[in-house]
Amino acid sequence: SEHGRRHFCPACGTGLFYTNDEVFPGLIDVQTATLDDPGALQPTAHVQVAERIAWMSTAHDLPAFERYPG
Repeated sequence: SEHGRRHFCPACGTGLFYTNDEVFPGLIDVQTATLDDPGALQPTAHVQVAERIAWMSTAHDLPAFERYPG
């Protein structure tokens, strides 16, 4: 986008974070999968849900399986 900036690892090129002072000034969107321990940070909000598929709002209520169900 015109105002967004993506930041990458200089060694491997992995996308690390995104900034956009026009849309969310002062905030940094960190790519969670790039963290050494993503479980160390608790989520605090859902973002970008304007066009979310309706059933995603209750997806956390579905049964969960550690591996494929038998």
